[in-house]
Amino acid sequence: MIKLPSGVSKNNLISNLRSLSWEASDTLLYYSQILRDENIKSNILKNVDFDNPVTIADLKVNEIIIRRINEKYEGVNWEILSEENAKNASNFCKKNTDWLWVLDPLDGTKDFIQDTGNYAMHLALNYKQRPLIGLVLIPERGELWITDGEKVWGEKKDGSLLNPQPSSKNDFNKMAVVTSKNHKNKVLKTLVEKIHFNEVITMGSIGCKIASIIRGESDMYISLSLPGKSSPKDWDFAAPEAILKAAGGLITTIDNKELIYGEKDYEQGGILIASNDRLTHSSKCLRIKEIIRNYNICPIYN
Repeated sequence: MIKLPSGVSKNNLISNLRSLSWEASDTLLYYSQILRDENIKSNILKNVDFDNPVTIADLKVNEIIIRRINEKYEGVNWEILSEENAKNASNFCKKNTDWLWVLDPLDGTKDFIQDTGNYAMHLALNYKQRPLIGLVLIPERGELWITDGEKVWGEKKDGSLLNPQPSSKNDFNKMAVVTSKNHKNKVLKTLVEKIHFNEVITMGSIGCKIASIIRGESDMYISLSLPGKSSPKDWDFAAPEAILKAAGGLITTIDNKELIYGEKDYEQGGILIASNDRLTHSSKCLRIKEIIRNYNICPIYN
């Protein structure tokens, strides 16, 4: 049993995190409404870079979460790693500290701008470079998934609870895989086709994808990053990994190794597999690796 930093009560911490998450939800929903008005939409966009868009909503939620944690827990020996702050300074926090908050204030910014509803807020508390506590907020569904490091549950803003219901499907031809909507990858597309899943679902936000596995609406997510190309980062995976692991699933490398956080440039590259069932996860990874090798899909990962 891992003990939280001195002076931090788990029950109070979860209560405070729940409160700041719903505050973040109100903020994201407010700006999503503004984005639907083409006459003022441009006022919300902070840049026009399609690959790395930033909106006022990203920055506002970033500010809210960091301020609330610092107000409630002044003097606690932990650091906060945020996607938005990491873009502006490489050394704004000590990334290898024992306790590290990992925040993505708006995962799926492209989907947020496109009004698909598939965007989320991720917040995780890592201990020794591994996620312990995690929250994934999906505002358009009015849904918050929480793990306290032991159990996981979902809830609505009114406090009503949602039970995780991941499937235990093990046959690829009966499983649904969820893939990225805006990050096109021909190698991954070929791999997914060769695996012969029963269904392919496209969706933005890794948090939304992992939540779909927890609900039982999909069964697997594959992230494939080619050398020299962009990769997901720590803030994309920390909170989703925490909730999926607590729900009985896993996220690992294709070699069935744990993700390590706080590495160079916070990158989570290579091939990562998220699946519905920890008991069959390693066999799924092995079968995917065999398919890659048999079809010579991505030689660098053979």
